[in-house]
Amino acid sequence: MPGKIRGMEIFLATNRLLFRRFTPADPDLLVELDSDPEVMRYINGGEPTKRIHIETGTLPAMLRDYERFPGLGTFAVITKGGNEFIGWFMLLPDPAIGTDTAELGYRLRKRFWGKGYATEGALALVRHGFVDADVRRIYAETMAVNTGSRRVMEKVGLQYELTYFPPFAPIEGSEHGEVRYTLDREEWYAASIRKNLQDLS
Repeated sequence: MPGKIRGMEIFLATNRLLFRRFTPADPDLLVELDSDPEVMRYINGGEPTKRIHIETGTLPAMLRDYERFPGLGTFAVITKGGNEFIGWFMLLPDPAIGTDTAELGYRLRKRFWGKGYATEGALALVRHGFVDADVRRIYAETMAVNTGSRRVMEKVGLQYELTYFPPFAPIEGSEHGEVRYTLDREEWYAASIRKNLQDLS
């Protein structure tokens, strides 16, 4: 449930994580995140995002999205208790597809990999999208060779749909293409009911 902690407005919470909107004061968080070559490996081959681009492009776009798509967007995620920034999670419509279809995304600092945070945060946003934000379909995309991200997609219920080859500048592994995973609201509800029944048995 949304709330406030230490003057910070919380958008969403899980067992270990707190989601909040980004603010104009947050460029340093994004600069640090995007400066790790391993974090950026499957985005652009490991190149850091320039500060000027974050300050004039990335962050202002995130702030506009909160107004364009109420209840959705890209959210800064911090640890409960420690208030330590771990990265961001995104659930955002593509107007070219329709406002009832949203893309799931996530980018975490390397020191928080392998701890289940990506799955925990993605599960929370998927549930929020289907229950609270009237999203009908969620999809996620990554490079075919990004096995870690693909595992997260599968753990939160998304299913492989297709492989495609976008006209991007080639980076290591891009010859294998990009993959798309999808999940419809009806499928999510059905899986949730099955899980609840299993928990009761």
